Amino acid sequence: MLLEFFYSTIVDKDNLLIEHLSTNLSESQLDNFLDFNKKWKWINLAFIPFLLFLKITVISTILNIGFFLFKKNISFKKIFYLVVKAEYIFLFVITSKIIWFYFFKQNYTVEYQQYFYPLSAINIIGYDNLYPWWVYFFQVLNVFELFYWISLSYLISKEIKVSIEYGLKIVASSYGLALVIWIFGTMFIALNAS
Repeated sequence: MLLEFFYSTIVDKDNLLIEHLSTNLSESQLDNFLDFNKKWKWINLAFIPFLLFLKITVISTILNIGFFLFKKNISFKKIFYLVVKAEYIFLFVITSKIIWFYFFKQNYTVEYQQYFYPLSAINIIGYDNLYPWWVYFFQVLNVFELFYWISLSYLISKEIKVSIEYGLKIVASSYGLALVIWIFGTMFIALNAS
């Protein structure tokens, strides 16, 4: 939550929104929107723990199915703990964004800030000529996701005393498959929305 607060402060989303929306909204509409946004800003921060808990629970459930398929017996509590440990990798994402926007990129648009994901494929190919439904796919293709898979595989292999390759099989066949379904579902929704 603290990192998200720093990120919001550094990016200065209010000024970005003013610049972006000033062409489409009147001054009074813009003021009403910003007042509403400031009034409910705390809800964004309050939702972070809830969404993180939901994400970890879903991933733990999916990995539990993977353990079942590979006939490995491990408690849900232990899986949940392993996923929590692996999730720390994603703290480097928000930290990288803070460093990037504070030190390297001070001039940017709402779209750049929205589509930027450190060490991802979208930063290599760019988002300008990309169809909207491909954005999420190229954001998920990133170094942090790769390290997440490796970390989960390592933690699993250590826990059930198998090789990292075997742990990677469990991660790929459960979490990996679910991630592919999630990505294509998101792409399908984005395609229908555009």
